[in-house]
Amino acid sequence: MSNSQGSHRGVPGGLGWGGAARPDGRPYPAPYTPTVPAYAAAYADTVDAGPALRTPSAGTPPGGARQAGRRKAPDRPDGLRRLLPQALVVALLAGGTSAFVASDKAVRLSVDGTPRTLHTFAGTVDELLAEEHVPVGAHDLVTPGHRGALADGDAVTVRYARPLVLTLDGQHHKVWTTARTVEAALRRLGVRAEGAYLSTSRFTPISRHGLALDVRTERTVTFMADGREHTVRTNAATVAEALDEAGIGLQGQDTTSVPAGSFPRDGQTVTVLRIAGSTEVREEPIAFRTRKTLDPTLFAGTESVTWPGAAGLRRVTYELRTVNGVGQKPRKVSDEVVRQPETRIVRIGTRPHPGTSAAADGLDWGGLAHCESGGHAAAVDETGGYGGLYQLDGQTWHALGGSGLPQYAPAGEQTYRAKRLYMQRGASPWPLCGRRLYG
Repeated sequence: MSNSQGSHRGVPGGLGWGGAARPDGRPYPAPYTPTVPAYAAAYADTVDAGPALRTPSAGTPPGGARQAGRRKAPDRPDGLRRLLPQALVVALLAGGTSAFVASDKAVRLSVDGTPRTLHTFAGTVDELLAEEHVPVGAHDLVTPGHRGALADGDAVTVRYARPLVLTLDGQHHKVWTTARTVEAALRRLGVRAEGAYLSTSRFTPISRHGLALDVRTERTVTFMADGREHTVRTNAATVAEALDEAGIGLQGQDTTSVPAGSFPRDGQTVTVLRIAGSTEVREEPIAFRTRKTLDPTLFAGTESVTWPGAAGLRRVTYELRTVNGVGQKPRKVSDEVVRQPETRIVRIGTRPHPGTSAAADGLDWGGLAHCESGGHAAAVDETGGYGGLYQLDGQTWHALGGSGLPQYAPAGEQTYRAKRLYMQRGASPWPLCGRRLYG
């Protein structure tokens, strides 16, 4: 092997199969062909040093120096040997340069609207973005795709996404857009901006930090008021604003069929309610309660009213309204107690009845009662002085141990006391009907 071949091995990195690095310190992809100046210089140094590195021939004096003025020997095959390494260098140099040129690409990179042309050895779009330190988020748009192969003359576009907090006709949305102005974002989102209210100019740029945008599109709203129909085109934020645009006023208690602060929808019909009202105060009784107590001094079946009780009184205020001329159900707005009710107190007898004679028990008391009162325990005569089954007066009744008036006592007690009266006076207390006792 010649010395020129030995010099070939002495080139740093050999023929480029790994180990070489770019000027910025990052490695080239293998296999690697060094840049033209470095490659050529390495081999140029080797070729130029060839005569000094050749092995001396048999006729050369020791030390290898030629004799001055000595005639040049005729060309021999050794000259061809010297040309072969040079030819090899030229061939390798040409091949390495071709590989280098093939790996280098001119591409156009546009990042968020800022374009530039650059040279790169990256094989994919991802490698190019990493090489150029271009971060890409989940919502950002990259064309062509991240993993697409990169070729000379390709154009790579990166559009950064921006958060847009959009309130569209009262509905809140959070969207991402690569548009850089409000107008472009609305166009991409398909939002009709003609006649719409925008909280900011349509030409406002959207920064990387995003933007809050309120959009109210134009809508048709119909109002029914005072027997007439009013239709308006509006981008109002509330029903009250749209009502004002329609030239309809509210007075006093007037209102609308939907809340005045609600958002008016496209095609919505709203009725205006004309309200007239007044108040009315009414006095209403409060019913009393009845409390019953047991009294052992009264015979069983006897009731005595100790306190009759009294109804209370309350003062109630009602609101009377008419809506569009139609009266509504009164609505209670206040309630005040003027007088408390008084409880009715009744005593209930528990005393056992004494026995009666067999002669009195065997009489026709039902016949007597039918004759005197028609058999009605609560009957009272025309004068009001006699009452009950047997038409007894109050004085006689009390003398027989009764309480109150006979017409208020149970039928059993009335019969019991009538028998006692018979034991005292016979049938004389009933001059007309007494004979009925005997059948």
